[in-house]
Amino acid sequence: MTAGTTAAAILVTGIDLGRSGRLLDGFREWLLARKGEESSFVWILLVLEDAFPGAGVRRWTQLTDDRQQQAVNHLFTLLLAFLSERNAT
Repeated sequence: MTAGTTAAAILVTGIDLGRSGRLLDGFREWLLARKGEESSFVWILLVLEDAFPGAGVRRWTQLTDDRQQQAVNHLFTLLLAFLSERNAT
């Protein structure tokens, strides 16, 4: 796992905790609505599944450094789209 990947996951989780769960409030549900399916996965697994559909990726450590960077970029792209949409309502 690269330091960037670890830092990204810790950063997002830490900000969410610092905001009493308000940053990610509805993020998992938004990801599921985009997917159009039900899942018991936590948000980070949904992000990985969205970034690499059909690849069966369940952990950051399964990814090469390049793919980890792709996953981090995808996480922030999704998070920004979610926050934009949520804040527009």
